[in-house]
Amino acid sequence: MGRTGQRERRTRETSVRVRVDLEGTGEAAVHTGIGFFDHMLEALARHALLDLDVHCEGDLQVDGHHTVEDVGIVLGEAIGVALGDRAGIRRFADATVPLDEALVRAAIDLSGRPFLSYHAEIERWQMLGDYDVFLTPEFFRALVLNAGLTLHLDLQRGENPHHIVEASFKAFARAFYLAASLDPRVSGVPSTKGAL
Repeated sequence: MGRTGQRERRTRETSVRVRVDLEGTGEAAVHTGIGFFDHMLEALARHALLDLDVHCEGDLQVDGHHTVEDVGIVLGEAIGVALGDRAGIRRFADATVPLDEALVRAAIDLSGRPFLSYHAEIERWQMLGDYDVFLTPEFFRALVLNAGLTLHLDLQRGENPHHIVEASFKAFARAFYLAASLDPRVSGVPSTKGAL
């Protein structure tokens, strides 16, 4: 049985539709109107080995904030649905990913308790095409809150904003893949409480 989730959200600012399959192969069809953000979501799908469909129409004439945040909200909701009761998952994982001079570590607990500790601050502002690098924590905050997971994202070192953002998405993806993986030795929910 596949672990899939699908969610939609419509507001005056955005219209977002997301479908995710945790048992995928890394295929992605992403259209948000923000080229670099699409690239990051495609990288997330590829390195988490999940199939991802994202379609968003947002008020990009204002800026990209609503689009990036709302995609994070809906993707988080879809991931939460796909994880279900979280029975059989490994639950905890971490991954450290380099991209040239940048090195980012992500640690995840698929606990059902949303919390983001974000320490991947970029020292200098930069637009990456039509993507504002300072929207990165907004995306992860929205995803974490709606997926019910704890994420620590830490920049170990790095200077290039493109490399830092991309390494952050890839580190999250690898850690998520490992934490969401099913372990045949785990019966039920991986918690002494018996529920997540």
